[in-house]
Amino acid sequence: MASTIRRFLDRLYLVAGWLAGLFLIVIFLLMLALSGGRPVGFNVPAGDDFVAFCMVAMAFLGLAHTLRSGELIRLNLLIDRLGPRVRHGFELIVLVIGTAFTGYFAWAALRLTYDSWRFNEMAQGVVAVPLWIPQLGLCVGLAVFLIVMVDELQHVVRGNPPRHEKPKPKTAADVIERAIETGA
Repeated sequence: MASTIRRFLDRLYLVAGWLAGLFLIVIFLLMLALSGGRPVGFNVPAGDDFVAFCMVAMAFLGLAHTLRSGELIRLNLLIDRLGPRVRHGFELIVLVIGTAFTGYFAWAALRLTYDSWRFNEMAQGVVAVPLWIPQLGLCVGLAVFLIVMVDELQHVVRGNPPRHEKPKPKTAADVIERAIETGA
């Protein structure tokens, strides 16, 4: 049962990452159409609005996969200086605070989206789009991020090291490989 849940959660985080990548491609295509269309008189109605909607969806859908991949920005300069017990306690405190904030933001985004649907709010751009549609990316992204935060929190509470932390490089070749991998 636990392995089934683990596979489901890992796939959920991966699907959210893929969706974020898909929105990035849509942003690229829209920007290409907007920039390349100007000289030839081609216009994408409300293209800027759709790019903005896609940017929000991309950013929030990518959070869970980014955290799980160990790519989310962390304060490693501070954390690396702590001893193992203090570090574990620090990780717990940070995960509890992060989970609480993420839970609040997910709830607030869900309420916002529900109210937009309930009151039939429309975007103020050239194309009238019901606001709840682009807000879904925000809601789903925050919900999946809340799931990954709770997942990490329960893992660390059990005394395990955080899964979102990449192992330290052991050799110079590992450092070079990681730099190539991350583009740093």
